[in-house]
Amino acid sequence: MAKAIKAQIKLHVPAAQANPAPPVGPALGQHGVNIMQFCKQFNDQTKGRDGLILPVVISVFEDRTFTFIIKSPPSSILLKRAANLAKASGTSGKETIGKVTRKQVEEIAKLKLADLNTNDMQQAIKSIEGTARSMGIAIEG
Repeated sequence: MAKAIKAQIKLHVPAAQANPAPPVGPALGQHGVNIMQFCKQFNDQTKGRDGLILPVVISVFEDRTFTFIIKSPPSSILLKRAANLAKASGTSGKETIGKVTRKQVEEIAKLKLADLNTNDMQQAIKSIEGTARSMGIAIEG
């Protein structure tokens, strides 16, 4: 028989930098999960992706065991990295603060395709382009 899920926890954790401090510790501690075990497993699986903040969905079972799924980084973080920006524009639509190429947008769309609500690559590209526009990033090409 399958284990009954007690809770699902969604967190954004820096890759290979999970530790018992907030937000990880309190979120897992209230459900009785072994925090250090999660941190070790997460850090092992995310080695080499330094600098990215990764969404993770943790399923906690009745017997206090857990499983987790690591999603792809948010589009905004990938776009900021591609445009070499520290933060997005405060006045999107009026101020353009960076540029990305169409090829970079396509690469981001390929990476994000599994987590988007479409299977069509052209729609995924349009979604990433919309995010870029709302951040004040221009698309060349």
